[in-house]
Amino acid sequence: MTKHRIYTMSFANVYPHYVRKAEKKGRTKEEVDEIISWLTGYNQKELEAQLEKQTDFETFFAKAPQMNPLRTLIKGKVCGVRVEDIEEPTMQEIRYLDKLIDELAKGKVMDKILRK
Repeated sequence: MTKHRIYTMSFANVYPHYVRKAEKKGRTKEEVDEIISWLTGYNQKELEAQLEKQTDFETFFAKAPQMNPLRTLIKGKVCGVRVEDIEEPTMQEIRYLDKLIDELAKGKVMDKILRK
């Protein structure tokens, strides 16, 4: 899949996969939403509006109310690539979210996931 196709993919199409991945490991949709809110600044109503509008990834991150400055503390590999080494901003935001969902599914406590 090319970068362009990822950016234009609807966030709403991928969101259920995040939730399913978390729930398969005993975590909740609410925890997924909390992670998304922490990362992007969207509140629940705003997140639901983005999902309903089928917003693409690029717009989802570009229009985020407040990207969390602590997201730069997210380190590690996603799909074999270190998230801190990704140079393209939108791809890095996508991978930050992927990494946080991975941490949730692996059983990390929320305070650690949210870099508290």
